[in-house]
Parts: sequence; C-alpha cells; structure tokens
Amino acid sequence: MEPSVDLSEKRCVPCRGGVPALGEEEAGRLISEVPGWTLDAEAKGVRREFRFRNFVAAMRFAQQVGELAEAEGHHPDLSVGWGYCTVAFRTHAIQGLHENDFIMAAKVNRLL
Repeated sequence: MEPSVDLSEKRCVPCRGGVPALGEEEAGRLISEVPGWTLDAEAKGVRREFRFRNFVAAMRFAQQVGELAEAEGHHPDLSVGWGYCTVAFRTHAIQGLHENDFIMAAKVNRLL
C-alpha cells in the first residue's frame, strides 16, 4: 500500500473539465482530512468559516487566501465581514468536487 501524502503537500493540477466530479463516498473520505471544513448538502462543494478578532484580521487572511489561490491556480469564493472570512471551494469546470478542492482546503488551514 502506498504511503498517504498530506493533502497540503500536494499541488493542484489543472482541471479543464472532461473528468467526473468526486462521488459522495470519496468526498466524504477526503473531508475527514481537512479539519473544520464541511461538505455542502449535495457534496458538490466544501466550505469553512474562519473567525477573527476584527475586520482587519479577516481581510488580511482573505488576502493570504487570495495569494495562495493565485499561486496554485485554483480560486475560492470568499465572503469577508467583521470578524469572519468564509472560504468555499468547488471545481466549476466539472460542477462538483475534485481533489484540488481538498488540497486547497488543507493549504488554507495551514495559513492559520
């Protein structure tokens, strides 16, 4: 059996469509590797809300997430307000989840 690689150590691979989205079972297995993240009701996206002491700290975190997303070429939907930043990933090209979404979730967790 091949040793498991931490998701945060992997790199996103370009996904231009043409591959199937992950099924609920595989998404359920991968979500367990990214603490604090949840699957949406149809297992087509992942999301996490991060809490901060004020608006400035939330904005700084959102900026870090943006820089990470640019470096990896995989971009989330962000919602930022006083004391929070919500980060949501899904692979739009396949209308669902890809391993890249979980890789990014793990990398975002490491920003804290």
